[in-house]
Amino acid sequence: MGFAGAMAVAMAVDALIGWPAWLFARVGHPVTWLGWLIHLVDTAWNRAVDPPALRRIAGIAAAILVIALATTVGWAVQSLLPSGCIRLVLVGVLAWPLVALRSLHDHVAAVAHPLVSGDVAAARAAVAQIVGRDPATLDDAGIARASIESLAENASDGIVAPVFWGAVFGLPGILGYKAVNTLDSMIGHRTERHEAFGWAAARIDDLANLIPARLTGVLFVLLAPKRPQAWSCMLRDARRHRSPNAGWPEAAMAGALGVRLSGPRIYHGHIADEPWLNEGARDPAAADILAGLKLYRYAMMLLAAAFVALALA
Repeated sequence: MGFAGAMAVAMAVDALIGWPAWLFARVGHPVTWLGWLIHLVDTAWNRAVDPPALRRIAGIAAAILVIALATTVGWAVQSLLPSGCIRLVLVGVLAWPLVALRSLHDHVAAVAHPLVSGDVAAARAAVAQIVGRDPATLDDAGIARASIESLAENASDGIVAPVFWGAVFGLPGILGYKAVNTLDSMIGHRTERHEAFGWAAARIDDLANLIPARLTGVLFVLLAPKRPQAWSCMLRDARRHRSPNAGWPEAAMAGALGVRLSGPRIYHGHIADEPWLNEGARDPAAADILAGLKLYRYAMMLLAAAFVALALA
């Protein structure tokens, strides 16, 4: 955890200013740069005429290439930085764009506020920006459930995981993780095109999130109003989720808020019959999104404080 202080800096900068729209309009974002590279590799190497075995090998090579390039860039930049406290501050500033702390909060808050005021149409439009399910099929509870699930899962994928690997390895760690996560989001799907080619991307992402997902769940539990219920829900229901990792923060959040999450939902006209997390609890409402955001803020502050403590130890 030699770069823990640097990750605290990255979290602080992102919490204060996020990634400004004017900056995105001018230079884009590191994740979009990674996405461009992944798209090029996917287009060139994922050929429909090739048998599945060959496409899987090509996908493994693609994942290795993208991750190696990202970590190498991170290592090269980091090696040029001066030593001491200045180095940690500079690493933190350079890592800041890869921490989605403020963006996640703002996207979920954009769902909560119109739903609280009764503007279901605006809430549906906002939730469509953060989940893949059909917003037209969501009632108030469905909108609240989708946004809370996204908040819990992306707290792990978008903040805890990148800063965890950044704290361990610095810029190579956080850039390497973002390459892994972007690969998974773009090609790690069980579709006809990516079933074979994206196999490696999905497996590597599962491994990279193994510790961070459980850490995120523990952070939620520690700050839950009813800690024993949150803890028991996480331990009982996390493994019921289709993902080996997402169930941990989602089940912890469900127990912390006293609501049920996951369950059946509609993707592209097809029903996904997912099991409930915290089955038997009430359905979430708009106020629960705000409560989830409050828990998220406290959890991220606790994580940043832990990084500061590690840096000063």
